[in-house]
Amino acid sequence: MMSELLSTIEASLDLPPLPDGALRIDGEGALPSAFAVTELATASLAAAGSAVSSLLRGRTGEPAEVRVDRRLASFWFAGSIRPRGWSVPPAWDPLAGDYATRDGWIRLHTNAPHHRASAERVLGRCADAEALAARVAGWTKGDLERAIVEAGGCAAEMRSWQAWKTYPQGRAVNAEPLVWRESGEPAAGKAWTGSRERPLAGIRVLDLTRVLAGPVASRFLAGLGAEVLRIDPPGWDEAALVPEVTLGKRCARLDLHDRHDRATFERLLADADVMLHGYRADALERLGYGAAQRRALAPTLVDVSLNAYGWSGPWRNRRGFDSLVQMSCGVAEAGMRWRQAERPLPLPVQALDHATGYLMAAAAIRALSEAFERGCGGSARLSLARTARLLVERGAGESLPLRAEDADDREPALEASDWGPAQRLRAPLHIAGLPLRWSLPARRLGSAAPAWS
Repeated sequence: MMSELLSTIEASLDLPPLPDGALRIDGEGALPSAFAVTELATASLAAAGSAVSSLLRGRTGEPAEVRVDRRLASFWFAGSIRPRGWSVPPAWDPLAGDYATRDGWIRLHTNAPHHRASAERVLGRCADAEALAARVAGWTKGDLERAIVEAGGCAAEMRSWQAWKTYPQGRAVNAEPLVWRESGEPAAGKAWTGSRERPLAGIRVLDLTRVLAGPVASRFLAGLGAEVLRIDPPGWDEAALVPEVTLGKRCARLDLHDRHDRATFERLLADADVMLHGYRADALERLGYGAAQRRALAPTLVDVSLNAYGWSGPWRNRRGFDSLVQMSCGVAEAGMRWRQAERPLPLPVQALDHATGYLMAAAAIRALSEAFERGCGGSARLSLARTARLLVERGAGESLPLRAEDADDREPALEASDWGPAQRLRAPLHIAGLPLRWSLPARRLGSAAPAWS
């Protein structure tokens, strides 16, 4: 199962397979799920490691062996940070969750204040989830999904995989490649300033991503030595996730509606080697930073973008998150049938986010390899819904449970995060001669100046 997943990913990235014997998978057991979640975690990390090995082969003539610990990979998909003397805030707003309608189930995503306000414009202010459930019960799932989305909010009715495959957006995104890639025109070669131990040293990554796939990608790139500068708008926060995903990064704020901040952003972009962005498909265009404008500012830029529901079809500009895509694409419905439960059953971790994050990182590294060879930039596009197809079509994975986490799974050194000391789980990916190493602890959003170091 894992090898099938990895082969599909490698083909989508045009990534040459590792030489025989150069990939090792350790451990046994799997997260409990109707789908092969642990196998997806292992394959996506292996693909990221394979992309690094391929880059090193092109620069040094020698590939690096790759080893993935499937048990630690599963744990990292749930979260890598272990606070000492403090706690990570709750992951969900009190009103976020699954609700029964007159004809099925719907999920409301209210973590962002403006998304909650959109839902409340449709359903009215509610003191708690019980009061909200009473309001939702009077709607049909399709009518409520449309009303909340039209109000600027985030919602997804529960569909089966069969229903999704015949739905207009399902047909559109399922016809897309797992990773869409395009190379720029050859130019003067980009110099490789890294080393076997820090292959992305000297690479500047401008990170315009949030919850959760993009930050996973940029965290991985930071672990390889890249300088990552994350940019968020004023006022934005994602308190439950920031300690997890800002490891190794500097975090600044810019208002792209402000002319001074726009000028700063354009200077940053002109000096960037990689840009990651997770805006809806039309968002940067509406800000005046469409693909042509980005390429004009940074001709050899590696430009990797993500959205929820795909890059074609009627939902290409729709807001979405992992939990919503699971409802739309049949994942939660399949889980409910698998467990014989009375409610939707999502994956045990936000696997679409994490897996897509490592695929984004692999796509960026693959494009950088081409940039070092030919000087060209490159683009890649991915979506959570297309990753869902990869998972759903592979079916169930291993049923043996994972051994529980213990103290030996954690790094002994404490990380001095902005919230207090913490330990990290040991890295699930090992590349020979190249330890994943983050030079900065997790930091709060907006804690740094918007400038390259």
